[in-house]
Amino acid sequence: MKRTFAAGVAGFAALLLASSAMAGEAKVFETKSAINNLSTVMVEGGKARDLTVGLGSGAYRRPGDPVNMFYAVSDRGPNFVCGDVQDVLGVSEDVVCKGKKVRIYPTPDYSPSIYTIFLNEDGSFDIKDVITIKDQKGVPLTGLTNKLTVAKTEKPVDANGNALEQSVSSIDAEGIIRLSDGSYWIGEENGPSVLHVAADGTVIERIVPAGSEKDFEGAAYKITGGLPAILVTRQTNRGIESMAVSPDETKLYFMVQNPLANPNADAYKAAKNTRLFVYDRVAQKLAGEYIYQLDDPQTFRNDPSKKQNAPRISEVLALGNDRLLVLERTDKTTKLHEVKLDGATNILASRWDDMSTSPTLEQENDLSRIDLVAVSKTLRFDSADYPEAPNKLEGLAIMGDGALAMINDNDFGIKGDPTKVILIDGLVQADKF
Repeated sequence: MKRTFAAGVAGFAALLLASSAMAGEAKVFETKSAINNLSTVMVEGGKARDLTVGLGSGAYRRPGDPVNMFYAVSDRGPNFVCGDVQDVLGVSEDVVCKGKKVRIYPTPDYSPSIYTIFLNEDGSFDIKDVITIKDQKGVPLTGLTNKLTVAKTEKPVDANGNALEQSVSSIDAEGIIRLSDGSYWIGEENGPSVLHVAADGTVIERIVPAGSEKDFEGAAYKITGGLPAILVTRQTNRGIESMAVSPDETKLYFMVQNPLANPNADAYKAAKNTRLFVYDRVAQKLAGEYIYQLDDPQTFRNDPSKKQNAPRISEVLALGNDRLLVLERTDKTTKLHEVKLDGATNILASRWDDMSTSPTLEQENDLSRIDLVAVSKTLRFDSADYPEAPNKLEGLAIMGDGALAMINDNDFGIKGDPTKVILIDGLVQADKF
């Protein structure tokens, strides 16, 4: 079903135009680009840790772009929890965290950025055209958490345990598309929010949950409360981690990474229902909200689990109008499901968006009991069939003549993992954009 492409394929265009007999085969790309090297971090009494750029939080290729090129976006920068301090820095947890529940940012001045990736026929990839995401004053945004009062968030510290100042402007970029006019739309995890970004990386607008606008006052870009207020109940680090666009560019699609913590974290841990949104770019408002049911965690073959909150959504890619490819993964297994909205219940502005509703949508795994229909799912890829596939795949892009590129989020090399791109031909069929 798989293995590497046969030797002697001449040129990248030929690779993408491989015959149907090559369908399902894989080629893995890595980079030696100097742009990939970020910094070396070391604390007193610890060990040196070389960090690289975490390119693969989201990916996209516009129709008409070079056949071997796609865009990628990085998230908030290197970060890890107290439980990883010993492994990453070589000192005890107490030295950095001092008994507090915090998240460590060893390079707090890192700015989430957009990168242009070129795949080469020799199995390498080049990184070019780095665009820093910035506010309308030209100030680069950091990836430190927003100081939220409505949604829960985390307290950031540096590698020495010193408190870092949160920012109203900070973003955790996780999904990306680029329109024909050159601008980008980005899915953002912390707010949670979605951002419209100009071609030069300047944020045009950030759309946040209604009622949370004051938490972003002072940001040097436009804030709009255009998402359902209920999204502030997202579990910490489980916000919006995807972005897709319809072939005619009139619709955006994005998903909440996991079910909401609605009414509490216990509901999040047991829930299967996460939310898929459709945004009408012409009307500049949401047009749809649909239910996506996560798979049984025991079906993720590289790391089966009994925890329903183990699976999460890390990417959405449009294959056609209201036809999507959804990346659902655990730590070591990635699945791709083809999803169709046709026939599913649109719950936008219904009682399921009302925080007073009880039981909540997240407490109702049996949708037939409440007369709701989730989107349909058809499995198209399982990384358990591809031992060469990296863990934590998070970005998808359709290349040249239909080959699918997947890129992993290597967490900036915190644990030594490299960024890899795996390219598979004949995996999905997209409409001609």
